[in-house]
Amino acid sequence: MSFAPSTILRRPLAVAVVALLGLALAGCGINNVPTLEEKAKASWGEVQNQYQRRADLIPNLVETVKGYAAQEREVLTAVVEARAKASQVKVDASTITDPAKFKEYQDAQNQLTGALGRLLVTVERYPELKSNQNFLALQSQLEGTENRVAVARRDYIQAVQAFNTEIRTFPGMIWARLFWGAKALESFTSTAGAERPPTVKF
Repeated sequence: MSFAPSTILRRPLAVAVVALLGLALAGCGINNVPTLEEKAKASWGEVQNQYQRRADLIPNLVETVKGYAAQEREVLTAVVEARAKASQVKVDASTITDPAKFKEYQDAQNQLTGALGRLLVTVERYPELKSNQNFLALQSQLEGTENRVAVARRDYIQAVQAFNTEIRTFPGMIWARLFWGAKALESFTSTAGAERPPTVKF
């Protein structure tokens, strides 16, 4: 069996063309869109992880406060209800392109933050509670978690900014539309008073 010279020459040429085309596509940013999208989704997962950590601390905090300040039933109930609402609103990585769902999630978390703030202000009236070791440990964990939430939100906002910029600028917008069907991701917006860090007094 013999091959014509033209057939033998065509194979290496075809391989070379495919290799060059692959290099050209890789070098022109076609993979930037999914890479940045995955980074944003991973950052979103970390935001959810930190909010869940905070939600997990709340029952112990409420029980500790209840032991010393049972008469603060209204404040304690508000925290429990806000936690329940925040836990029910789910925005996973596949729905962070939905502005309504994202706003619902952010509003629920903000409501929980407000309820926690009111609870912690109430604690000021109970010096014996402020010196309780369980409460002090929960205070420390809650402060650490709030810091982690802030860092996770910052990282997510930066990842979303990079992704949204990529799909709205050339050449990323071409790849986003032709190959990936990418949509802009939602990000956190600041709430009133967000320019000042929350004051937590114990």
